[in-house]
Amino acid sequence: MTDKVLVAYGTTNGSTARIAEAVADVLRKDGLAVDTLPARSVPSVSPYDAVVIGGGLYAGRWHKDARRFVRRHGRALTERPLWLFSSGPLDATASERDIPPVPGVRKTMARLDARDHVTFGGCLEEGAKGWVAGMILRSGKGGDFRDFTAIEAWAERVAAELRNGA
Repeated sequence: MTDKVLVAYGTTNGSTARIAEAVADVLRKDGLAVDTLPARSVPSVSPYDAVVIGGGLYAGRWHKDARRFVRRHGRALTERPLWLFSSGPLDATASERDIPPVPGVRKTMARLDARDHVTFGGCLEEGAKGWVAGMILRSGKGGDFRDFTAIEAWAERVAAELRNGA
């Protein structure tokens, strides 16, 4: 049985952080001890028996903090169960079908032997930081496309794997 799980995330405007919190909440309800932290603030993964890392997608790439996290902790991540998630599409596609990981995340999955990856819809709302975010919002393409039912269902699958000795 896993004792302690880290849910780390890379986010710019907080949308991916909220997804990470939802994942952590499900794992906690399943009796696991969980820390939810920004990826850039994790000094070591050694206190954790399993790791979930998520990153927002920006121009087809995972958030820089998530990319740096998997590079910095790569060797240690191969020694424990690992799951990845992405958040990003600003439309309903993530709820309608499975979206494969972007190329960089696909390489990370293979290199670190991740158990699973899922892409969730993203969220970009008024007040978001960044020039590109402002452009997207001005073009009318913002909104909240996160599906918390799907997020919780995925987290329940992760919890079940951990319960069964992942």
